[in-house]
Parts: sequence; C-alpha cells; structure tokens
Amino acid sequence: MRNPDTTRALWQIHFCVLLWGFTAILGKLITLPALPLVWWRMLLVVATLALLPKVWRGLHAMPVRTRWAYAGIGVLVALHWLTFYGAIKLANASVAATCIAFATPMTALIEPLLTRQRFRPGDLALGVLSLPGIWLVVGGVPTGMHAGVVAGVVSALLVALFGSLNKRMVNAGGPLTVTALELGAGALALTLLAPLMPILAPAFAGPLLVIPAPMDALWLVVLALACTLLPFALSLVALRHLSAFTAQLSINLEPVYAIALAAVIFGEQQELTVRFYLGVAIILGVVFAQGLLAGRRAPAHPEQVGVSETHHVAD
Repeated sequence: MRNPDTTRALWQIHFCVLLWGFTAILGKLITLPALPLVWWRMLLVVATLALLPKVWRGLHAMPVRTRWAYAGIGVLVALHWLTFYGAIKLANASVAATCIAFATPMTALIEPLLTRQRFRPGDLALGVLSLPGIWLVVGGVPTGMHAGVVAGVVSALLVALFGSLNKRMVNAGGPLTVTALELGAGALALTLLAPLMPILAPAFAGPLLVIPAPMDALWLVVLALACTLLPFALSLVALRHLSAFTAQLSINLEPVYAIALAAVIFGEQQELTVRFYLGVAIILGVVFAQGLLAGRRAPAHPEQVGVSETHHVAD
C-alpha cells in the first residue's frame, strides 16, 4: 500500500505542474506586451519575497561573488521569460509550451559542458531525435507564427543555460533567497533594457511605468502569486516525499497541461495542423524518455527541482 505522504505529495506536485501550465494561458489572457508583462511579474514576486526576513538573512550571509553569479543567472531568467511570453504573443500558448519542452534535450547537451560532466550517449541521441519534432512543429503552424516558434526555441535554450548554471550552484544559497536575487536582478536588467527594446525587439516592447488595466492587474497577481510562489513553495514540500524519477516525469507534464488548457480555453487546436501535433508527440516522447534516463541516475536536489519556476520560477 502506498505511503499516504507519497500519495499526498503526488497530488501536490501535479497541482504545481498544472499551475505552471497556466502560466502560458495567463500570458495569452494578459494584454500587455511581453516586456511589461515579465517586468510586472518579476516585480510582484520580488516585492512579496522582500517581506520575508529569511530572504534578507540569506542574502546577507551570501558571499558577494555568489550574489553576482546569481544575478547573472537572473538576467538569463528574465530573457527566458521575455522570449517565452513573446512566443505566446507572436504565435499562441500551444506553440510556446511545445517549444519549451525542447529545453529538456537541450539541457542534456548543454549541462555536461557547464557542469564538467561527461556526455552521455543516450542524451545525445535524444537531442538528435527531437529535431524532427521541431521540424514538424514549424511546418504545422501558419507562416505568421514562425517568429513565435523562433522566440520559443530561444526561450528553451535559455532555460537549458540557466537551469544548468543553477545546478552548478545548487548549494550556494537558500531557494527563496536565490529566487529573490535572480528575479530582482532580472527585473533590473529589463528596466535597463526597456529603452532599447523598440529597436532590438519591437514585437516585445512596451512601456514599463504604466499601471495595467484592472483585468491585466488581476491576472498579473494570479501569475505572480498563484502560478509562481505558491507552486514553488508547495513543490519544495512535495519533493521531500518523491523520488527524482517521479518528480522528473511529473514536471515534464507541464507542456501537456498547457497545450490541453489552451485547446479547451482558446480552441487553439483549430489554428494548428495534424503535423504540429505529430511534432508535439515526438518532442514529448523525447522529454519523457529523458525523464526515464534521469530516473536511473542519482537523485536531484529537491531545491533545484523546486526552483523550476525560477527554473520555471522560470516558466
């Protein structure tokens, strides 16, 4: 008979993944351009975390060099969110969620370079096998959405980069402190980048110092608190009772939930072809195969999986 703590943890982690899946839906509902959307989301999360004395104590105890390292990773997090929500605006939530799934095989290729581990032939093979999926996805969306696919793939690459870098520093700070530092640095980077955005990426640009409309403000609060901080805290509790294998497979369901929610809420399946969904099936097959491989290795640090929404508090 399954341990009640394990059963409860499974329900908790799937609830977290469902909430993370809603981030793509909220990105579609919020009418703000990608830049102010991400800026407000980061600002709200950081402002909430700043109320916790534990965060300030952790920041004070952290060496200056480590703070700068996390701040640099935070810039990558900000750029990831910017391109992710840019992909939603340029295409739709289903396309953006599918592209983010590509981060798993990308991580398998990038992580050994950044963490000085050896390449695993299985990971390399999975990375190659995912390429036909991307090709089918690109061919299965209207031409007008191709820019969104490019933004989504760039976003996935950024996930692989900052996720691997975070893994190198997994014991260098408490999860809440790291989240506050990374997102604070990311918000500052976007503030400095804002004047250049109309030139660099006009499709993502928008004014920062404008109060969002009431519905946008409501969805932003939901995005920051219910889809970022709540699953972050809940996942840390749940992961104490789950194996790395179970956690990996559960978290890999995020794009599945996002695509299903987009179909139900927005009817996005009418905008996309069978070719697109065949590509989705290939990519998700690679993602779950990667989860099976990861399950045979040493368990991950729960704190690292928990910062999914830095790692998905980065999506």
